[in-house]
Amino acid sequence: MASFLPSWSFSFLFTSWMLVTLSGTVVAKVVYRPSPWHLAHATFYGDETASETMGGACGYGNLFVNGYGTDTAALSSTLFNNGYACGTCYQIKCYGASACFRNVQFTTVTATNLCPPNWSQDSNAGGWCNPPRTHFDMSKPAFMKIAQWKAGIVPVMYRRVPCLRAGGLRFSFQGNGYWLLVYVMNVAGGGDIANMWVKGSRSGWIKMSHNWGASYQAFATLGGQALSFRITSYTSKETIIAWNVAPSNWNVGLTYKANVNFH
Repeated sequence: MASFLPSWSFSFLFTSWMLVTLSGTVVAKVVYRPSPWHLAHATFYGDETASETMGGACGYGNLFVNGYGTDTAALSSTLFNNGYACGTCYQIKCYGASACFRNVQFTTVTATNLCPPNWSQDSNAGGWCNPPRTHFDMSKPAFMKIAQWKAGIVPVMYRRVPCLRAGGLRFSFQGNGYWLLVYVMNVAGGGDIANMWVKGSRSGWIKMSHNWGASYQAFATLGGQALSFRITSYTSKETIIAWNVAPSNWNVGLTYKANVNFH
């Protein structure tokens, strides 16, 4: 699925290169760096339990089980970028409103959902997520960290920041014997994915297509083979390989953990 970032988003490509030596070979390691600050607005959805944030357009399912918790947000389609922004991380601070908490510098959220347009309402009076607005519909617990919830909507400043994740990438499998659908979670660094390939222990690398959100699919018969994945970051363009993530007796409905991640 072809997709293009809006022009201002190219400021996200702030990466630095670290030289490391492995067995005498100098390799460049990409480290994601924060973007500049931008202006937007933020609202919230759901209640203090954040139960309404579970699931979502990115496909992360139970956000507590999968490590995202309540510090999450739904992005307007301008930011969501057809799902390629799933997993990205943002620092958000309330800005210039009486409802802002003065003693709070910012809070950090992960993009886990889409805030769809509401064309029945004016973009400045209820249609907060209508393009071309950049808007964050935060979980209520996250919103309550930066502003009084009764305000409903507040102006904010935000910036993309590196996602700090414990452990390696996680791959949640769905599909059937002829179609493998993989949700990629716990992505560090830029938090996003541009391209993905799968390799069975008896096959070559197979290019996977972007399904929606944080999911990629391959129409191939891969049962009975140990599976490896090659993943390219959307933001930094770094590519890493997670070898033998799933054993040969893998099954749909299960999540498999890798020992590699982005930086």
